[in-house]
Amino acid sequence: MSTQNLSEYDVQGIPAKEILSKQKYAIAVADWNPQVTHALLDGAVNSLVECGVQQSNIKIVHVPGTFELTYAAKKLSQSGSYEAVIVLGCVIQGETPHFNYVCQGVTTGITKLNIDGKCPVIFGVLTTNTLQQAIDRAGGIHGNKGIEGGITAIKMANIVW
Repeated sequence: MSTQNLSEYDVQGIPAKEILSKQKYAIAVADWNPQVTHALLDGAVNSLVECGVQQSNIKIVHVPGTFELTYAAKKLSQSGSYEAVIVLGCVIQGETPHFNYVCQGVTTGITKLNIDGKCPVIFGVLTTNTLQQAIDRAGGIHGNKGIEGGITAIKMANIVW
């Protein structure tokens, strides 16, 4: 949301570093709009490491675009190797309906993986009207949504029932 920087997080609900140091996380990142998506990737990795996840326990998979995130997330999730998978992408509104199809497809795909999958899949896809709005959410005035993806992954992976 544009009125609040949500990248500052409360450590409440985050497990001890001893627990996180043994956990594995995967990140699938789209290489389309790399000035945005790679900043999101940096935010996600940094937040995981700051909380105690070992850098060597973070698998990063690059895919060409946001639409391909669903396939990568499916493969990573089905492997059973990760506590959670984070998907990071950026779709910017253009002059054609392509934006709508990509956004709907990836949203539906990630939702289905969360319903049917083996681990949480965290939706870190920016859907903005302009490049500036995306930059503002990838380390700009509205924080870095990649950080939020990392923290969300930790919290979802460690839900106690």
